[in-house]
Amino acid sequence: MRVALFSGGRGAAGIARALLRTPGLDLALLVNGYDNGLSTGALRRYLPGMLGPSDFRKNLLLHLGRDDPRRALLEHRLPPGSTLADLDRIAESLAASGTVGEPVVRDLRTFAARLAAGPGALDLADCALGNLVFAGAYLRLGGDFNAAVRSCARAFASPARLLNVTDGANAYLVALKQDGRVLADEADIVGPQDAAAITGLFLLPAPLTGPELAGLAGLPAERVRELLAGRAVPAAPNPEALRALADSDLVVYGPGTPHSSLLPSYLTQGVAEAIAGGRSTARVFVVNVGSDHDVQGLSATDLVDRALAYLGDPGNERRLITHVLSHDGPASGPAVPRAVAERGTWAGARWIAADLEDPCRPGAHHGPRTVAALRALLGETPLARAG
Repeated sequence: MRVALFSGGRGAAGIARALLRTPGLDLALLVNGYDNGLSTGALRRYLPGMLGPSDFRKNLLLHLGRDDPRRALLEHRLPPGSTLADLDRIAESLAASGTVGEPVVRDLRTFAARLAAGPGALDLADCALGNLVFAGAYLRLGGDFNAAVRSCARAFASPARLLNVTDGANAYLVALKQDGRVLADEADIVGPQDAAAITGLFLLPAPLTGPELAGLAGLPAERVRELLAGRAVPAAPNPEALRALADSDLVVYGPGTPHSSLLPSYLTQGVAEAIAGGRSTARVFVVNVGSDHDVQGLSATDLVDRALAYLGDPGNERRLITHVLSHDGPASGPAVPRAVAERGTWAGARWIAADLEDPCRPGAHHGPRTVAALRALLGETPLARAG
């Protein structure tokens, strides 16, 4: 069985791990690179043209045990005051120990060589070593972000096909709130904010400057929308991602931070067509169990509607979502309207509630339970019965 899972960094990790433990299952993880927070944002400014590697790095952890030295490297963050000499010492220590493999050391050294040569400067404080390995692969491969993803997936022996949903061209995510205010980058979108709902997402070729933001301030929301839409750039697809969607038996719109990790992926050209024309008969939207800053004021049905709108099928006429899977029980995530739960349908999709919360991690999905529910849905389809 082939499964394509739209994912962010950690929101769908429990589900992905459970899928990877399922015998005979091939998993493709579709991720976007718009992360722009803190040290990742600093790294993107240091290497203009590079997307954010953080969510790809996090997905390389799925199969690694707590004591695996590769996990320690991916997650280790450099302390304040770290210098190029410290990075060189780390690379030498890793090479001597042989615990993470030569390709990882090679790419870390490639990044260190760029630091040594300039131009510009990068504060290494709080940088994840795994992100610097990605950056080294990106430099070594001539600025090809998707080639860097493939290289790092091989270096860390990922059992999943880790795919950037786009062709790797750089873009910056901006959001519009209901009252016309602009969240200028991905870090603002995922961070604490007031309860005014986010009503639009835009991919821009460059970050908004201070004067540009000042010029948008106070304008009517629809005027701001027009101006941002006029600057937005299309997101061209990664052909590998489109093939994964077309060839999958099951497509899962995973949980996570919707307005940064998930909805922007659905803006990618060709995604809806690959799903609609593919072999999947179950296309399942998984509702968050927990809450995020960016979904304030939005219900579970609102998020389904937004996914369909960004996919370009607001009426679900192409059956891009066949099922919605939500947690049956108290949860801190987006509320499920009672009438929808009782009726069992929304936007032409079947709505199913099940006990999906991890009792050890409130607000997170229990991977095996969620995968069992997904497999049950797939078992209802003609394709699964025939196979």
